[in-house]
Amino acid sequence: MTDSAMSTVDTGRLGTPLSATAQRILFGNGAADGPDELVREMWDLTEVDRAHLVMLTERRIVAPGHARLLLGAIDDLRSADFAALRDRPAPRGRYLSYESYLIELLGAEVGGVLHTGRSRNDLNATTTRLRARTEYAELVEEVRLLGAELLARAGEHRRVTMPAYTHRQPAVPVTYGHYLAGVGNGVARGLTGLLRAGEELEVNPLGAGAVGGTSVPIDQDRTTALLGFARPATNSLDAVASRDFVLRLLAESAVLGVLLARVAQDFSLWSTEEFGLVRVPDDLVGSSSMMPQKRNPFVLEHVQGRATAAMGAFVAAGSSMCTAGYTNAIAVGTEAVKHLWPAMRDLTEAVILLRLVVAGAEPVADRMLDRATEGYTAATHLAERMVAEGRPFRTAHHEVGKLVLEGLTAGESLAEAVARRPDDSVLAEPVRLEPDAVAEVCEFGGGAGPHAIEGALHALDEELTRTNGSFAHRKRRWGDAAGELDRQVRALLGCA
Repeated sequence: MTDSAMSTVDTGRLGTPLSATAQRILFGNGAADGPDELVREMWDLTEVDRAHLVMLTERRIVAPGHARLLLGAIDDLRSADFAALRDRPAPRGRYLSYESYLIELLGAEVGGVLHTGRSRNDLNATTTRLRARTEYAELVEEVRLLGAELLARAGEHRRVTMPAYTHRQPAVPVTYGHYLAGVGNGVARGLTGLLRAGEELEVNPLGAGAVGGTSVPIDQDRTTALLGFARPATNSLDAVASRDFVLRLLAESAVLGVLLARVAQDFSLWSTEEFGLVRVPDDLVGSSSMMPQKRNPFVLEHVQGRATAAMGAFVAAGSSMCTAGYTNAIAVGTEAVKHLWPAMRDLTEAVILLRLVVAGAEPVADRMLDRATEGYTAATHLAERMVAEGRPFRTAHHEVGKLVLEGLTAGESLAEAVARRPDDSVLAEPVRLEPDAVAEVCEFGGGAGPHAIEGALHALDEELTRTNGSFAHRKRRWGDAAGELDRQVRALLGCA
């Protein structure tokens, strides 16, 4: 092989490079890959301004001519990615710098009316919700895709027998599909929790003013509709004092993150040479810079690290908030909120990475069955068959324990140990003790039997479909509102 043919991509043992999606997440340029922070902040702020101006004009609080000039200037800024604002000093934040720019450009008679009937307090509460929509929608979509992948793979591998583990020891026979369906249930609950936490994003705080509302006869229902909210805030103090939705989103994210980390731990363990139950594909593992034999499923370690970031973010945000009185506060609206964005981004990336693993990992069926057999996982079933023939469970438990010890001493399977006993000394009726046969008869209590798992997959499918439909409705409202706001702005500008 020539020097040019050798690379860190083809390591000799690994023949394919890291998945492009995983590579982007793990080794991209971080913030440089995302939207410009100024553009992100100003886009949401000016979206609120557009809705506010449409409403003020309809209420005859602002003259249509003034509104047209302001909307035109705002559209020009948006078209140029707010280039005119980039080098302006902003000692008290970007909003006042931006408003000063409009006053300088259009004069106080025009630029000075934009802030009528509102404060930076209700404006910040509103734009925070708009920004959260984007990050939140990405997270929900990726969780939905993970749930769908788990459902599909669970169905595909519903008959692949493996040992369930307790205390990291073989316990009873289940199937790989049964395991994946169980994880799917946890993901579905996480999705439901995120949707519930996201309900608080649906409240429009615009109009609450600094803390006590306004005497300007604004129409809060109109801005609610134009910005895609479900309902206006009913208490001005609560509207600007609360960022509870940040804590609830972080709490639900933390719960989901714990699940992802636990599943990543299972896959990390099962893909070791010692376990050998699953094989993670080459495009999701890495080699060593020094040890050429290595296949390191390092992507799973990133899942564990990123999935649990929300836990720390929740503590940090809550700690910031609990120092503030119940009114508008920088500790709440700025310092606490800042922890939400990286936590949601990290969790979203952890979800994507785990989905890639679930989709790419292949169960090593022979090894799974061997470990279920060697681990005497049919022992509980044998004890239950003894109970069915009239023995107390604790007596049966003790007798089967002795059989297991005999088998271990003689190097036999459980079935062989039973067969070595005199006829009818264990059971009057013969029973199959192969792990796959045992798994098939565990139809009760949500077991791995074919009818039970069929029902579980159906229930999971229904739950995912329900939550998907609920969120799709919410996203449609956001999209419809944005379209309606564009139409209203164009109409005021005479472009309809």
